[in-house]
Amino acid sequence: MQEAPIPKNELKRIVSLYSLDILDTPPEKRFDQLTLCATKIFQVPISTLTLIDAKREWFKSCQGLSKTQGDRAISFCGHALVEPEILVIKDTTKDERFSDNPMVIGEPYIRFYAGVPIMSTDGSRIGVFCIKDTKPREFSKDDEFILEGLAKWAELEINLRNMSLTLAQQDKIIEKYIHGAPPKVK
Repeated sequence: MQEAPIPKNELKRIVSLYSLDILDTPPEKRFDQLTLCATKIFQVPISTLTLIDAKREWFKSCQGLSKTQGDRAISFCGHALVEPEILVIKDTTKDERFSDNPMVIGEPYIRFYAGVPIMSTDGSRIGVFCIKDTKPREFSKDDEFILEGLAKWAELEINLRNMSLTLAQQDKIIEKYIHGAPPKVK
């Protein structure tokens, strides 16, 4: 098994991820709808919107797994994070990076994986939108196009969430200014 590689810009990437203030937040319907759609469209048991910090992969949304996080070093998404394009593994048992991975040789017995990196507005790769199956499968160019579209949608939702939080904080500052004492001018 090959451990998930660490990107060259890891510190910048981690700072970007933490600035989103999304790690360890409660589930949100908008993200759960996307992962649920992915399981239905591709007829797979597992889909996650995965955010990757220094040591773990954390699922902002997850269908088909009871866990909410995993070890980054053995994660499929850790590998997908550094790929220039979608990462598709049609049969994990035949891929030397994953054939002896604990999630392949043990539960949940992953046999197929496809994941697309998710970017923050500064261009940092902060996570992956993925699907997983317990049996090997083919994955067409049309399938790739659809999964990439769902990933872009998830990326947009993450960045819109961050912008909404920023605007809400600005509104509180303005409200405090309007109803509080104006600053003294020197």
